[in-house]
Amino acid sequence: MRIDIVTGFPKLLSSPLNESIIKQAKKKKLVTIRIHDLRRYTHDKHRTVDDTPYGGGAGMVLKPEPIFECVESQQSKRSYEEAIYVTADGETFNQKIANELSLKRNLIIVCGHYKGVDERVRLKLITREISIGDYVLTGGELAAMVIVDAIVRLIPGVLGDAESLLTDSFQERLLDSPVYTRPAEYRSMCVPDVLLSGDHQAIARWRHQQRLERTKLRRKDLLS
Repeated sequence: MRIDIVTGFPKLLSSPLNESIIKQAKKKKLVTIRIHDLRRYTHDKHRTVDDTPYGGGAGMVLKPEPIFECVESQQSKRSYEEAIYVTADGETFNQKIANELSLKRNLIIVCGHYKGVDERVRLKLITREISIGDYVLTGGELAAMVIVDAIVRLIPGVLGDAESLLTDSFQERLLDSPVYTRPAEYRSMCVPDVLLSGDHQAIARWRHQQRLERTKLRRKDLLS
């Protein structure tokens, strides 16, 4: 898989994309991630990527020219199944969307900033708009990072134990069950006996029941 990220603030992404699971996925050559700095696609001496909105009002808007030039430059080299814009008014990101996007070969993600991007970018370049929740961030970089992380870990071979994906929260519309590790007793709190029993069928039943109970308690909407 290849993921291209278009941003005016590349430093916000460089560190997270070189740590943990994403770092391992890149080492295994299972994913290629490229960050594209919008300032490289400007033509004025100040390398300006934003401007004030027409009609007045507070905030700044990312200019269309550098975004069009950056995205079209990448599209001339390869075909993208989705051109994603991360925005507060997009469809809400969830595990189903993550599963779907993990099957794509090439994705490009455009990060807005401040008040967002010129509307012409959304009309002509973007095929899908995604929000990570009902709140506003300074820019789309952190939202893009959330989406990339959720996608990459689903790529076959990225995780050492692929079975763990099947019991992640929101797979099968259930939250995950409680998990424990050594020691078996800590500060008078004990691991449930069933997890120490070695009876795999009993453990599977216990975990499924816990997933149901936890989902009913915390996210009843998922069971509807």
